[in-house]
Amino acid sequence: MKRRAFLKGLGAMALCPLCAGPGFAADGGHQHLWSYEGDSGPDRWGALSPDNAACSVGAQQSPIDISGAIDADLPQLVIGWEPGTGTLVNNGHTIQCDLAAGGTLTRGDRSYRLVQFHLHAPGEHTVDGKHFPMEAHFVHKDDAGGLAVLGVFLVPGAANAVYGALASAFPQKAGETAAIDIDPRGLLPGELKYWAYRGSLTTPPCSEIVEWMVLKAPLEVAELDIARFTSLYPMNARPTLAGNRRFILSSR
Repeated sequence: MKRRAFLKGLGAMALCPLCAGPGFAADGGHQHLWSYEGDSGPDRWGALSPDNAACSVGAQQSPIDISGAIDADLPQLVIGWEPGTGTLVNNGHTIQCDLAAGGTLTRGDRSYRLVQFHLHAPGEHTVDGKHFPMEAHFVHKDDAGGLAVLGVFLVPGAANAVYGALASAFPQKAGETAAIDIDPRGLLPGELKYWAYRGSLTTPPCSEIVEWMVLKAPLEVAELDIARFTSLYPMNARPTLAGNRRFILSSR
C-alpha cells in the first residue's frame, strides 16, 4: 500500500503547473544565431546570449535518455486534436507546422491547446540508449501559459498518408512557407502509453518549463518520407543531457 501511495504521489507531481517566463517561445525562438554543430552548436548555446544561460547551467535540461522509468498511475492522454489548415514553415532549423486551431490534449484535470508541431532527426530522446530515426514534437499550451510537449518517435515502415502529405509539401529553403490541410490525429500511433518527466525546450533558450510526455509506441512512416526530411535536415537533434535524478514515470 505504501508503494502504491508513493507512485500515485509521483503521478501527481508530474501534473504540477509549469510557468512560462517572459519572452517564451514554444519552439525555442528560432534566431539564426545558433546551430547544431561547430562554434554555434549545442555545447556553445549558453554562451551565445545571456538569454540562453539555462542551456549551460540548467539542471532539468532536455532531451534525456529514458531509462529506469517508474511504473505509475498516470492519467490517460485524451487527444482532441482537430483537422484544419496549417502553415508549414522551414525556419532554418526544422520543418514546423503552425496550427491556428489544432484542438486539445487533456491529461487528468489539465487541458492544453495544440499550437504547433515540428520534426527532429535523429530522435532527440533515446530509450535505454537507443536512437530512433526521427521524433515529432507536438507543442501544447494551457490558458495559464503552461507548456506540454508530446514526443512521437518515427520509424521506417508502412506509409502514413498524413505524414506523406506533409513530406511532399515541405518548403525546401529556409524562410519559405506552405499552406496545408492537416489532420494531426493521423500522426499518432494506435497506443498512447507514455513516459513523463520534467524538462526543458530542446533549443535555445532551453527554458526549463516543459512537461514532457513521450509515447512508447513509435509511428511507422515510409522510408522515402523520412528521407524527404533528412535531405533538408540530416541532423537537427540536441544530444541527450543528464537526468540529474529526475523521476521518469511510465504509464501502465
